Amino acid sequence: MAHDHHHTHQHEHHHDHTGIDWTEMAPLLEAGAELFAPLYERALAWLAKQQTDPGLVVDAGSGPGVVSCLLAETFPAARIVAVDGSEPLLARARDRAARLGLADRFSTLAGDLPDVLGDLDYPADLLWASRSLHHLGDQRAALAAFAERLAPGGTLAIVEGGLPTRFLPRDIGIGRPGLQARLNAVEEERFAEMRAALPGTVDETEDWPALLTAAGLAHTRTRSFLLDLPAPAPDRARAYVAATLSRIREALADRLDATDRATLDRLLDPEDKASVHHRPDLFLLAAQTVHTASRAL
Repeated sequence: MAHDHHHTHQHEHHHDHTGIDWTEMAPLLEAGAELFAPLYERALAWLAKQQTDPGLVVDAGSGPGVVSCLLAETFPAARIVAVDGSEPLLARARDRAARLGLADRFSTLAGDLPDVLGDLDYPADLLWASRSLHHLGDQRAALAAFAERLAPGGTLAIVEGGLPTRFLPRDIGIGRPGLQARLNAVEEERFAEMRAALPGTVDETEDWPALLTAAGLAHTRTRSFLLDLPAPAPDRARAYVAATLSRIREALADRLDATDRATLDRLLDPEDKASVHHRPDLFLLAAQTVHTASRAL
């Protein structure tokens, strides 16, 4: 798992295309995005007030297309292009669009960001990039490439930052209190290592409005959107949390002490009443941040 908690857990995108079984991952990615759909819907409603009646909407790093289809529903007159490096995920995006009756204005483009955007037939009126930018080594250059693919008056919207998702109270009655904070810390370390290993990686102060301005765009705006599923969380949230913790257990167990590993094992054991499958105090609270800017007319 070459991703931090902001990515593998929180949304449908997976951009490290090495050693991943997409057939296995895709349902998890879809389920996560579907769980977060209310958050995305609010974010897109906010965007729709800024960018009215776009002709072409591009989802850069679309994964299996859950948000791509929400974009299609938010902008019913727009043509949607889902862009991703994984053809199997794009196949799922096309299937989803067909199921939802969107196929006549929905297409996909396979290739690596940002270069693949050069294959678009015409500039985008809205380019949405949700947690895909941070998987590109030179984020400043990528933002410039994104900006170049905008039509005059077009909007670039990037989802970066926000808060680590919370789903358990500080003291869960087993192990040491503060487990999630410690998990977040090791996930941040893993994320830094992922960034450091990217080809052509450049350290960048993550001042997204300043970076958008440096890309030649104007009228920067920032807003965060909340997903709030209070305890006791619904079964689909429990499944999402279990999948999230399983991936942490697989990828980061060697960075945790024996007590936290044992706590994770109990949280993941369906037979244990203290597990995320059963405990009544499980919730889901997440905040994701959208930064936008527009190209001059």
